[in-house]
Amino acid sequence: MLVVFRVIGGFAVGVASVIAPTYIAEIAPARIRGRLGSLQQLAIVSGIFLALLADYALASAAGGSEKDLWLGLEAWRWMFLAMAVPAVVYGGLALTIPESPRYLVAKGRLDEARSVLRRVLGNIDLEAKVAQIKETLQRETRPSMRDLRGPSFGLLPIVWVGIGLSVFQQFVGINVIFYYSSVLWQAAGFNEADSLKITVITSVVNVVTTLIAIASIDRYGRKPLLIIGSIGMALTLGTLAVVFGTATLNAEGNPVLHGAAAPVALVAANLFVFAFGMSWGPVVWVLLGETFPNRIRAAALSLAAAAQWVANWVISTSFPPLKDAGLGLAYGLYATFAVLSLLFVLRFVRETKGVELEEMPG
Repeated sequence: MLVVFRVIGGFAVGVASVIAPTYIAEIAPARIRGRLGSLQQLAIVSGIFLALLADYALASAAGGSEKDLWLGLEAWRWMFLAMAVPAVVYGGLALTIPESPRYLVAKGRLDEARSVLRRVLGNIDLEAKVAQIKETLQRETRPSMRDLRGPSFGLLPIVWVGIGLSVFQQFVGINVIFYYSSVLWQAAGFNEADSLKITVITSVVNVVTTLIAIASIDRYGRKPLLIIGSIGMALTLGTLAVVFGTATLNAEGNPVLHGAAAPVALVAANLFVFAFGMSWGPVVWVLLGETFPNRIRAAALSLAAAAQWVANWVISTSFPPLKDAGLGLAYGLYATFAVLSLLFVLRFVRETKGVELEEMPG
């Protein structure tokens, strides 16, 4: 039953992860599109923080996550029940937002499109904007996945760039920090209560650094932030690989951090979250929402988001056996992907700061 409903929830989250960046990119003026697109990541990391805080509070109130709390239900069951609250709020608020003007133009609902454009963009030449949107949407067939076909291994080059951004965002291991944070720190010698506290602190760092990205992305651009983030992640993950790779093991085979190793690991882990949160966390969602031309945006973003969730699954399911093989090995792999992400950005990612969606090349 748990698996069935997790799958249903996964479909819902998958839809939201595609619709949100697409909608934000299509509704936002170019000059602030990066900041508005980053709000999705801010919402994600804020949700992670609130979820971890609620988990910590529920586990503390029950005296352990597997202890009974209220109505004869264990604390971990209440952790799942708590997620229903933001889900209902999200659904209600979704009813209040205007439709995308580009979708309205594509459907021939031009008066509605003008009304939304006037509402979100203010005093602009509405007819010229509508005509520009119509020009980029002109086609003989309805949009489909066939539009993504190209000469580069079956797909357009820009689609591969989107897939690459999605995969690298996950392959640096960010979700290991959150999915397995308490397990990770318990493996490093901390008790359950301290591990949960560390996880909450890490999530706060994630929120704060995302705010830095929001303030910077439209000033400095997308590509510079990705470059800085990749360098920071490579250095911090490399540090964690060395710390855990050289640690002694206890009778259970878990690493034991002595002396300065424990605080070094804590600082490195939080600096890694900082480097990710000011770069690859929000910037990838912004780029996925704005980098594709109008005619393929929905299909391309869907494929890229699917690749991101597949990569998420690969990393999350591979971590337990990697942990058993050695945390040094796990962090070494993530550090390698961080270095590869830097090379990928330098070679393939183009800057989109200030470029109108209708001007994005194919």
